[in-house]
Amino acid sequence: MQTMRAIQIPTWVPEEARRYLEHTENGRSIRQLARRAGCHPSTVLRQVRRIETLRDDPLIDSALSVLSERYFSPQTGNVLARIAATSSGDGPAVSEQTTKVLVWLNQPNAVLAYAQSMDQAVIVTGSSDKSEKLIVTKELAGEIALRGWISCMAVGRLSRYQLSEDGRAALARLMAAQENRARIRRDAGFAEAARAFQGKDDSDPIGAKRVRYGAGETPLATLARLVDRNGEPFLTSDLVRAGERLREDFELAQIAEHLHNAQSIFEPSCHGAEATDHSRSSEAQQRATDALAALGPGLSDIALRCCCHLEGLETAEKQLGWSARSGKVVLRIALQQLKSHYDALVDRKELIG
Repeated sequence: MQTMRAIQIPTWVPEEARRYLEHTENGRSIRQLARRAGCHPSTVLRQVRRIETLRDDPLIDSALSVLSERYFSPQTGNVLARIAATSSGDGPAVSEQTTKVLVWLNQPNAVLAYAQSMDQAVIVTGSSDKSEKLIVTKELAGEIALRGWISCMAVGRLSRYQLSEDGRAALARLMAAQENRARIRRDAGFAEAARAFQGKDDSDPIGAKRVRYGAGETPLATLARLVDRNGEPFLTSDLVRAGERLREDFELAQIAEHLHNAQSIFEPSCHGAEATDHSRSSEAQQRATDALAALGPGLSDIALRCCCHLEGLETAEKQLGWSARSGKVVLRIALQQLKSHYDALVDRKELIG
């Protein structure tokens, strides 16, 4: 029985091109590919014939030849090891360069020109009187063509391409991803330091709140600005205070434990101060543990992530395996249970914030 190599083609290669390379270069039959894909052999056959027809495009032919030589050639030595080192796929550097090329092609009258047997392509924008040029490597241009993001207008010694509809949709996704990464870096940097500190809350019936930390863009602060269909706040002020109370106990337990460990190293003879710090740490840890235990599984997970670790709702939903936009509803239920737990406590002075 013939043994075939398991080739791990980069993830950006379209599925049709993967099956074409597996059939033509790796020797897998149409029925084997169809059985692995869970479809009819005629479907795979049409895909293979379509990619074979697309090889009339010089950039697509060049991209397929590079993939064939890089991942299927028997002279490449340790194929799997080299694939692991080179299959960066859609890494940040590749995505930024690809986005730049798509942005240039999205301009009016932009054309990508490629001459066969050349190592580079060129993008020309603007009018004939005043034009700008961008040099693109043949590998990157072939990758974009194989993805279907550019379409060939004329094939010849000098082939011309323009941005396709799929390319415009891909550009929108890439630009949105870049904006999201920039927003995350901005919010995770000095955004909290630029905000004012929380001051006195005159509406708090328990008493004045002491300043403890900056009013950063926490998940609770984000949800507190939302309103429901009736115009009511999604999170009331008492629910936000319940989440802040859990966060304060959690942070106090960590800070006191850190001071206790540091003092035990540098001042091992100060047993009295150690006992005081350790006692405060134990009390805060016990309060936080009791509150999370009162929530139970599920509710305690979302409360710990969003209130204590300040994880975003989307991150918490992915980590917990929940559906999108379900985290805010579960978090509100957890805060309601948390408020009921704190309301049942006799000693209200434990709210230190």
